[in-house]
Amino acid sequence: MDFTFDDQQVAFRDAIRKFLMVEAAPELLNDIWETRSGRSAELRAKFAQQGLTALSVPEAHGGMGLDEVDWVLILQELGYYAIPDSLTDTAFLAVNLLRGLPKNGGLAAEWLPKIAAGEARIALSHPVNPLVADAEAADLLLLWHKDEVHALAPGKARLSFNPSIDRSRRLYKVSWKPTAASRICAAKPGKALWEGVLNRAGLAVAAQLLGLAQRMLDQGIDHSAQRKQFGKPVGSFQAVKHHLADVAVKIEFAKPVVARAAFALANGERRAATNVSHARLAAGDAALLAARRSLQVHGAMGYTWESDLQMFMKRTWALDAAWGDRSFHKTRVASDILAKGAALGPGATFT
Repeated sequence: MDFTFDDQQVAFRDAIRKFLMVEAAPELLNDIWETRSGRSAELRAKFAQQGLTALSVPEAHGGMGLDEVDWVLILQELGYYAIPDSLTDTAFLAVNLLRGLPKNGGLAAEWLPKIAAGEARIALSHPVNPLVADAEAADLLLLWHKDEVHALAPGKARLSFNPSIDRSRRLYKVSWKPTAASRICAAKPGKALWEGVLNRAGLAVAAQLLGLAQRMLDQGIDHSAQRKQFGKPVGSFQAVKHHLADVAVKIEFAKPVVARAAFALANGERRAATNVSHARLAAGDAALLAARRSLQVHGAMGYTWESDLQMFMKRTWALDAAWGDRSFHKTRVASDILAKGAALGPGATFT
């Protein structure tokens, strides 16, 4: 099997990387995060111009109709540049939920074109991830209730702000009352839809953690070349090289695992949930190690506001608990690979 990304996918990734390098510099993001909403309508419009909000939207609704394999490289870049939750929640998770809804009076037809144009923010709630990101700034809330899908305007719910160590996040506790009028999907079909949300959210977090790991490794390498001890750059010391090399190895081993999860979701594979949880754990390990080792290279200044490293460390710590903590994902993997007759080994990778 040719398990490589094609030229178009790589070219689009490179274009988004160049765009974010200019438009999402740490100092610019810090200014945005200082505002109450923590969001920028101008930056959101630029995301739409780049096609990011239209990736998953079907062509019939003004989008590109791309799948998880097309998304995974972009998600890594969004992680590398610490782009907040609302973009992926709206353009990746909510789009796929809306696409899967049974006939419901045209809710998908109403909202998908708005998402593609960058004119709508949608926030989601699920028991695995009960704090709703960007609920106050959202135009629509998609809420879980006993596997049912409910749609609600933010003004019809009570929102309580919940601070986060990650300044890019705007998390809310949402208090609301489910009604027949708010229900857009019954429990039986809703269960599969929410499982899809959970798996895509796990993939999104894994890919972003992979991008964060690479960003923190790059910061550690840059700082080790500039910081001197005994008249030499600290990066020339063997112990520092080994510390950073360990991170590079973790990242390289996590990359195919995350790509495999994207492939499983794109192709509707039966064991996709296991692949996603494996990816979450592998990418989380890489990101947490990158944070720890890069901080060791930086010294105590890595914690301070003067260092950009603290932005990416805090986002790593926050994301590692988002959409299922490590215990949740270990349980999902264990329930599959420890089951009687489980297909294990290299020969079962694509069965």
